[in-house]
Amino acid sequence: MSRPVDTWLLPEGVADVLPAEAARLEALRRQLLDRFAVWGYQLVFPPLMEYLDSLLTGSGHDLDLMTFKITDQLTGRMMGVRADITPQVARLDAHSLLVEGPARYCYSGTTLNTRPATLAASRCPVQIGAELYGYEGVAGDIEIVRLMLETLNLAGCKNIQLDLGHVAIFRGLARLAGIAGRDEAALFDIYQRKAVAELGDFIVAQEMQADIAARFEGLLQLAGDISVLSRAQTLLGGLAPDIDAALVSLHALAEALTASHADASLYFDLTELRGYHYHTGLVFAAYAPGARAELAKGGRYDHVGEAFGRSRPATGFSADLKTLLACTAPAAKATGVYAPATDAAGLQAAINALRLKGERVVQALPGDKTSAGSAGCDRTLVLADGKWQLANS
Repeated sequence: MSRPVDTWLLPEGVADVLPAEAARLEALRRQLLDRFAVWGYQLVFPPLMEYLDSLLTGSGHDLDLMTFKITDQLTGRMMGVRADITPQVARLDAHSLLVEGPARYCYSGTTLNTRPATLAASRCPVQIGAELYGYEGVAGDIEIVRLMLETLNLAGCKNIQLDLGHVAIFRGLARLAGIAGRDEAALFDIYQRKAVAELGDFIVAQEMQADIAARFEGLLQLAGDISVLSRAQTLLGGLAPDIDAALVSLHALAEALTASHADASLYFDLTELRGYHYHTGLVFAAYAPGARAELAKGGRYDHVGEAFGRSRPATGFSADLKTLLACTAPAAKATGVYAPATDAAGLQAAINALRLKGERVVQALPGDKTSAGSAGCDRTLVLADGKWQLANS
């Protein structure tokens, strides 16, 4: 029987990471995790798969659609391959790491999506992120956003635009108007598409009072630079405590980021409701010129641990290392030392000494005709005057 010619093909949206890129990816991963550590974030490694009811707890319908489901052959229960690591960290905070007060965690690992998040995205991104549990004040959001911006800076991302929103504003206004259920979902969809005409039709169908209708119409226009916050205060201030608190926190965040990251461009969109059924407060995403999708994203999700029996305030961000890799400098030319295939006296000691210094040493195998250059080496070990010495290739 002839062998199929396409057995080497990978599924759409799935790709190998070859040596040169893998080296860059691993170097970036180590650099970022080391930076998280000096900020006080402890590294955790949740498992690749879990029981489905745990993996999807509190995450909403979107994550359910992105998750591959499998049957556990030991128990017969449904399991999922993680599409997002955040719910797993929530489980750890609730059951395995019973820290009182603020707790900081970071992680990096491969995830798997049933479909790519965007046309150019991978279906198996390498997710990296940081999360802060147990602190509900805006200072926690400020720390997380600053850490995200530092992450992007370390990756070499330039001219960052930070998009900021707050789901409590839309949610509070909908509650004041008595809009819930399917009507709330329909209104949410209208705002995500910026569908002005449909908003007008929705307002008429709801028979809204003129003052409330004006606020819903005005909300759709609240997008732009920091002046948006002043316009929002005029339009929405004093309507409800949660809306007022959201505006205060956005002002505080803008002031803090302007002081610490003046080079970042702040863009406010008060109808930006990404992860609306998951997030409870601030939402944000970072973009760069020419990028097809966000470089990193995050927000506040205070109820994520509630289903695990320990509801704590939480805020965090995540990014795909493969996406960030596009920002990094090209790989430097490979260097190393090529050693001959011999057991001559002193050679192994010389090789070991070089490797202890961090040098990359490739020793030829018997009969191997590979050149030093083909092995990615710019120097060779040669015997001269009875000593093994380095020589340029």
